[in-house]
Amino acid sequence: MSETTDIRPELGAEEEINLLELLRVIVRNLPLIAKITGTVALLSIVVSLTMKNIYTAKATLLPPQKDSGGGAAALLASMGGGLGGLAGLAGGSGGGSADLYLGILKSRTVTDAVIKRLNLQTEYKSKNADDTRKMLEGLVKFQAAKDGIITITADDTDPVKAALLANTFVDELQNKSLSLNLSKASTERSFLEKRLVVVKQDLKTAEDEMKSFQEKNKTIKADSQAAAAIEGIARVRAEMVSKEVQLAALRNSMTDASPEVSSLLAAIAGLRRQLNSMSGTGVSGVIPSVGNAPTIEMEYIRRLRELKTQEALFEQLTKQYELAKINEARDSSSLQVLDNAVAPLHKSKPKRALIVILATVTAFFCSIFLVFIREYLAKLTPEDSAIMAEMKGTLKGMLHLRRSGRGTPGP
Repeated sequence: MSETTDIRPELGAEEEINLLELLRVIVRNLPLIAKITGTVALLSIVVSLTMKNIYTAKATLLPPQKDSGGGAAALLASMGGGLGGLAGLAGGSGGGSADLYLGILKSRTVTDAVIKRLNLQTEYKSKNADDTRKMLEGLVKFQAAKDGIITITADDTDPVKAALLANTFVDELQNKSLSLNLSKASTERSFLEKRLVVVKQDLKTAEDEMKSFQEKNKTIKADSQAAAAIEGIARVRAEMVSKEVQLAALRNSMTDASPEVSSLLAAIAGLRRQLNSMSGTGVSGVIPSVGNAPTIEMEYIRRLRELKTQEALFEQLTKQYELAKINEARDSSSLQVLDNAVAPLHKSKPKRALIVILATVTAFFCSIFLVFIREYLAKLTPEDSAIMAEMKGTLKGMLHLRRSGRGTPGP
């Protein structure tokens, strides 16, 4: 117990002596520490003052929401007649997430359009387009917030050019998204236009044939059961064509393996089976088949059925065509600009005060570390000095061999 008690005060005294020794080393070398710290501080001030001011301009965008197009969807829902499914299609046709528009902003197509429009390759004095793109990536940043708002920030030494760069990205994003949306909407509208031309001709043909048949065989009025069959067949055929239009629109951007396309294919197959059953010679539900009518009346019913079907198709496709034009007009302004970039009044960087403070603090601690290393090397024992001399000699020999190897000509 007495030995332990005697040792502990010695250890505490040794620790106190070591601490005092460290403080003594620092105090003794304060001029060197102050010289290094002051020199670095002065250099950091000079360097920070030579750095050019960077201005940051910001623009914000609101991409179309996924539930956009409510007006078009409501219009379809009010139309009825088998257009309920297309109402859902219209409701989601204009939706686009912020990630999608971020991908468009970062695309090579948009970047090259901005480079060409502002002649950035010449302004940045870059060798090729790849170097210009890399420089532009360091100057322009894109970010999407949780609420979906996209922010575009552009840096430049000229505040006016910074705002111009950000706004140019906004313009090119609008142009690209507009072309993509209009391409999809125009495809649907063009498809409906072609179908309407065919249906108009078929309707005219059906009307002419019906008129000719009535003039030849006098007017024949179908009974109530046959009229019900005709109305049912026309309704089913119109609904089937409506779903075929939906299928054609979806196949522009989806494969047959997608759930939406598979669901429409199954619905069309079911309607086709129902139509075949109603047009046959058996009995389908409560509507008697038209095949049970007398010969002349059956021919009249068939012609009337074709006429009613073409009328229903024409009405259905006309409504869908108007909806397609609405979608096309809506897609033309789906991306909303919340704030255009304006020339900033104050610089965003460099933060000169922060640069000087960090450089000064770092130099201070590094100078203290250097002082301790010098003090340690000055107090080396002869054995440690011999080891240091040996290591120095080894390093010098390696450097000499490396230099001589470079100077020796090859065989």
